[in-house]
Amino acid sequence: MKEEIRNLFPILKNYTYLNSAAVAPISILTIGAVVSQLRDVSENGSSNYNDWVATKDRARSIIAEMLSVRQEQVAFLRNTSDGFASVAGGLVWNKGDNIVTFAKEFPANFYPWRRIRDKYGVELRLCEEREGRIDMDEFIGLIDANTKLVSISAVQFSSGFRADLEKIGNAARAVDALFAVDIIQALGTMPFDLPAQKVDIASSASHKWLCSPEGCGILYLSDRARERVEPTLVGWISVEDPWNFDDYEQSYKPNALAWESGTGTASLFYGLEESLKFINRIGATTIQRYLEELTDRFCELLPKDRYHIVSSRAPGEKSQIVCIQNKSGLTSNDVFNHLNERNIVISPRGDRIRIAPHFFNNTEDIQKLIDNLP
Repeated sequence: MKEEIRNLFPILKNYTYLNSAAVAPISILTIGAVVSQLRDVSENGSSNYNDWVATKDRARSIIAEMLSVRQEQVAFLRNTSDGFASVAGGLVWNKGDNIVTFAKEFPANFYPWRRIRDKYGVELRLCEEREGRIDMDEFIGLIDANTKLVSISAVQFSSGFRADLEKIGNAARAVDALFAVDIIQALGTMPFDLPAQKVDIASSASHKWLCSPEGCGILYLSDRARERVEPTLVGWISVEDPWNFDDYEQSYKPNALAWESGTGTASLFYGLEESLKFINRIGATTIQRYLEELTDRFCELLPKDRYHIVSSRAPGEKSQIVCIQNKSGLTSNDVFNHLNERNIVISPRGDRIRIAPHFFNNTEDIQKLIDNLP
């Protein structure tokens, strides 16, 4: 990647950072945007409140464009977990319903459905992992006429497996089930067309591949999802005319914006907007292609006598996340500690070592990792 891009990320002066699947570093442009809003409050109080709202709406518009959806279908919450929890709590559940998901989903996309299982007696059907993959036919085979919701991550956090969202979406739509997707490990690294992929619910957050501050959760609701899911965490801006303080009986907003209960952290939206503009200038398709090249290079260089590649590298299934295992008995924490001492940052995930480069990484970073693997 171009050196001028790398120069925007101070972390690269001290670290070989290959851990954006956990928390991505923030550029100096994003930091500057956050500080500008805080300075505004310091100097002007609430005088420029309308500018804060406008910044949030511009960020919303960019997210909507990245997902190929309408702006009013995107709400900002605190995090990915809030999105799925609010959907789970807002649906009407009956005994006999079932939810189809993956057995090794990230907990944000599991615990809300587990609660529904325990509270309402809904069956939670779990597709198992097969050698780092999810067999799409096996997964879809769990869907039937009693399935109320299907949920999966676009990219799996512990394997990097990329799901065929359109195939699953068509299967869910065939039985009139809602299709929910955790997009946090994909948004910012690949293009989306949620309506074409038949996705009804998508939840994400700002601190991974969007290179933004923590605290900006993202929830998308299709029109059919909005018809079925009631807003449960509501507040003063959830209604159609929030500034009418005399009408306490007004309706909630008829779209995803009803999920925004109150004022948010304005400075974070300044940072989010700046990061989104930067990513859009590069382009999601360009980033996807570049990261596939970087991770392909890593897989080619990996010493196969010492390490096993867990992640599928098949076309349509590989992503910017690669997980490996040591063959000689070193644990993932052993490898993590060894690399961390050399300022090379990756993540241990169970018995796997997760490598997650982003657009600011380059082939030299990959080579350094290879040279220092124990």
